[in-house]
Amino acid sequence: MPTSASPFTLLIAALGGEGGGVLADWIVECAQRQGLPVQATSVPGVAQRTGATSYYIELQREPSPGAKPVFALSPVPGNVDVLVASELLEAARMVERGFVNGRTTLVASTHRVYTTVEKMHMADGRHDPQRLIGAARALAARAVLFDMDTLTRRHGTVVSAVMFGALAGAGVLPWSREVCEAVIQASGRGVQASLAGFGAAFDAAQAGQSVDAEAAATLQAAELPEDLRSAWAGRLSTWPEAVQRLAAHGALRCLDYQNRAHAEHFLQRVDALVGACVPGAEAARDEAVRHLALWMCYEDVIRVADLKSRAARFARVRREAEARDGEIVRITEHFKPGPDEVAAVLPRALGAWLVGVAERRGWMGRAHVGLHIRTSSVWGFLMLRTLAWLRPLRPRSLRYAQEDAAQYSWLEAMVRLMPVAPRLAASVAGLPQVLKGYGETQARGRQNHARLWAEHVAPALAHLNAIDDGAAALAFEQALRSTLADPEGTLNTAHAHRSGGAQPVFWAPRATATGATSSPVPPAT
Repeated sequence: MPTSASPFTLLIAALGGEGGGVLADWIVECAQRQGLPVQATSVPGVAQRTGATSYYIELQREPSPGAKPVFALSPVPGNVDVLVASELLEAARMVERGFVNGRTTLVASTHRVYTTVEKMHMADGRHDPQRLIGAARALAARAVLFDMDTLTRRHGTVVSAVMFGALAGAGVLPWSREVCEAVIQASGRGVQASLAGFGAAFDAAQAGQSVDAEAAATLQAAELPEDLRSAWAGRLSTWPEAVQRLAAHGALRCLDYQNRAHAEHFLQRVDALVGACVPGAEAARDEAVRHLALWMCYEDVIRVADLKSRAARFARVRREAEARDGEIVRITEHFKPGPDEVAAVLPRALGAWLVGVAERRGWMGRAHVGLHIRTSSVWGFLMLRTLAWLRPLRPRSLRYAQEDAAQYSWLEAMVRLMPVAPRLAASVAGLPQVLKGYGETQARGRQNHARLWAEHVAPALAHLNAIDDGAAALAFEQALRSTLADPEGTLNTAHAHRSGGAQPVFWAPRATATGATSSPVPPAT
């Protein structure tokens, strides 16, 4: 444990562009104003979520006139007094490396910036935040955890100012709040926003409050018409608490995606899941509600055009480009639509006809048109808004009919499985994960869905009374896991061969009179 003679050690774990260097400079400036010998070093990281960077600071706990202390250049596991992390996984990374123990005060944000590996996963590749938080609380002497990103955006500042406020509010710095604010005041640009973020984080850390990310959904709900909000509140109040949270988010998502009727349809389906749930099937019910909300808001050309042409998106691009007022930012969207994307938004009969023609003529996967649309221009913006304005026609489209039919079959299976085989139902609740993307990815997803349904779900429904819940659940989980780890769809090819489906025919080269062979004919199906 540290003594009065040992240096005060502080480790900052931040991402690139978050102002971690500015925070380190503020802390060094505060120490110098207090007459405390101090040393700071930084270690830049590699390109992962814009680059993780560590800043390490050592300083004397008391002024020492005439003494010349020797400080370390890098942190030592088990020898860190305070660790501050700008994001939850960065905090977990430091925990894993041994920098958090019984002497450490951990100050970290609970929001997430997802890694490339998490984003690339075919299903939900995110790390479980509750496990990360649990590890932090279990190993640290004291943990101050709250959503710093919410405060950062609310006050229009950068997270370094909020981290500084959290450190000061946690009472771990050997100087007063006034010293911190004076250093920020002298820093120059963005002083008022930095002071506002500092003060909000100071109050939150000192009071032990948790600034929950649910605030964003609450604000959205507050903007609903009074009659709709009252109707939804009355319906949600009859459901379990876990379902209420999921259903509220799902209904708001469906409302934004389509209209009130679509959100009402979602709530009706949630009601069916709640009604079919029995003790022991709660996990299946909750997972089904979550996946249903995502599935009913599948992304098509209409949705993509709507999201890319929203004012909030233009503001976000300008913010990420760090454009000043008056500077011009040009945005060019890259599209490569094929017959399947076009057919998806056409009326059902017309879309089915186009798909049939494209398959007969070999256009699928080949006939793509590369488009570069500058949405920052009037013409490009109007093109996307025109596509977005097709939203009222979506319920009559081919893709909507296909997704709605698959959703109905899956929902019916969940209602039948939950009372009899809750473990299998919890596994089948994750089946919609294989349906995603567009073009060839979407086609493979449909094949994956059909294969898993034929091999596991349909037999279980046919022999529901004689089903072994544990064995069936384990088999389905293994099959689903293998499918999600097979982005090229090789399992679908193997399934087609086993089931006697269409198989490719390979023509052998024809021998000539001299024994040579002619050019091989390309494979045909």
